[in-house]
Amino acid sequence: QVQPVESGGGSVLPGGSLRLSCVASGRTFSNKVMGWFRQAPGKEREFVAAISSSGGSTYYADSVKGRFTISRANAKNTVYLQMNSLKPEDTAVYYCAVHYSGSYYYTGSYGYWGQGTQVTVSS
Repeated sequence: QVQPVESGGGSVLPGGSLRLSCVASGRTFSNKVMGWFRQAPGKEREFVAAISSSGGSTYYADSVKGRFTISRANAKNTVYLQMNSLKPEDTAVYYCAVHYSGSYYYTGSYGYWGQGTQVTVSS
């Protein structure tokens, strides 16, 4: 079992940067594809990025491609999401999750969700 815990959220100005971290307990972390999702008020949870178990492959939503970077440090059981050039529409609660099966882009393919961390982009 892998249980994620997110941190690093906060409030930033448009154009600013934040780095989110997700520490996942469990000895099988290095075998798991990990994903980041987000949910804005009144909207469904949506895919942001995913990373393969080795870190060699990454996947991004079109809305964040070129601005966000997902990475991982298996020795630290940690996945990161570096967010640059933030926009007000990036405001949401960001969740880390462990991929179970199926498409990396689909919320239902993930289990063991974290509690989320709030990101607010506003002037």
